[in-house]
Amino acid sequence: MSLDPDIAARLKRTADGLVPAVAQQYDTGEVLMLAWMDDEALHRTLTTGRATYWSRSREAYWVKGDTSGHVQHVKSVSLDCDGDTILLKVDQVGAACHTGDRTCFDAGSLEVTSA
Repeated sequence: MSLDPDIAARLKRTADGLVPAVAQQYDTGEVLMLAWMDDEALHRTLTTGRATYWSRSREAYWVKGDTSGHVQHVKSVSLDCDGDTILLKVDQVGAACHTGDRTCFDAGSLEVTSA
């Protein structure tokens, strides 16, 4: 099976066929990570309820948590208004980041100065 053609038609992909996917904790709104999906990764996510991504560095699919145990149980999936970003609301078990942090955005805030 493959991705529903109606969904596929709504996607705007990068030149290499990918769409950025933001994972957010479903109950708190905490932004956990950004990864990439192609049509097959999105299809697998929608049909299994487990977040599946395309690893650009390994050039392979990976199901979040298969090796680390830090699973993302998918609660909902949405496309933005332009179809060029996917939002996954997930129940994150353990760390979302490969560094072991809860979120990939724990590396420190950047200072914002207003004009």
